[in-house]
Amino acid sequence: MFDQISILGPGLLGASIGMAAHARGLARVINSWSRRAETRANCLSQPWCNAVFDSPEEAVADSGLIIICTPVETIIPLLKRIAPALKADAVVTDVGSTKSRICREAQGVNLGSATFLGSHPMAGSEQNGMTHAKGDLFENAACILTPLEGTPHIPAETISQFWKELGMLVSRTSPEKHDEIVAHISHLPHVLAAALCSYLSGQRDEWRSLAGGGLRDTTRIASGDPGLWRQILVSNREEVVRAINGLENELHSFKSSLLNDDANALQQKLERGKSYRDQLKR
Repeated sequence: MFDQISILGPGLLGASIGMAAHARGLARVINSWSRRAETRANCLSQPWCNAVFDSPEEAVADSGLIIICTPVETIIPLLKRIAPALKADAVVTDVGSTKSRICREAQGVNLGSATFLGSHPMAGSEQNGMTHAKGDLFENAACILTPLEGTPHIPAETISQFWKELGMLVSRTSPEKHDEIVAHISHLPHVLAAALCSYLSGQRDEWRSLAGGGLRDTTRIASGDPGLWRQILVSNREEVVRAINGLENELHSFKSSLLNDDANALQQKLERGKSYRDQLKR
């Protein structure tokens, strides 16, 4: 699809994109850049990476597709930094977990004839870094594109096709709707897992050794990088608060069923929960 692409921030997602694009022959050349010298050195030994650069401006020169895979707080500053180095008609996307602020602020960046279009591949894990990257990470996973009104058709189709070639199921919505959706299906689960672990950390230490698989399964994502998740939650604060409010109402309803000894209501809630869980993909 491309003569050359650039990956800025080759961590778990960035390196996985590089692996998948290389395996599928989607680019003749794959460039990378990381702010950390150690990561840049590691990239040099990766089969998917053709060239590593000390600056993002050098890394994006002559690339048809640039994928920004850095934390959400750094995406717009990095976009501003690379803007003068972008070639004509280049397509820039990101993998950030929030979209409203990023996409709106991207509108104010002078990209010339290049185009920015937000992406959110719903893939990854609680693990971080290139060492955990996998070439099949994106197979059958969802990817949400968030084009703004006026986004050119051809770049939008180009980035959509790129994610599809990686095996993803692509959908589109507005940045604001995206943030509402992920606040419920991604950010709220992390808050719930972290809150549960935070609460249990105040209980007796020996309880931890008695826990079974249920607690581990329920709280796996709480192992995610706290600094990264702080950025995500702050960036999507309003929608996350709304989602927490909704969950608080549901928990209160569960509590009321127990206090009132209403076994039928409790059964209905448990059945509704099971039905939703049984219908989740993967």
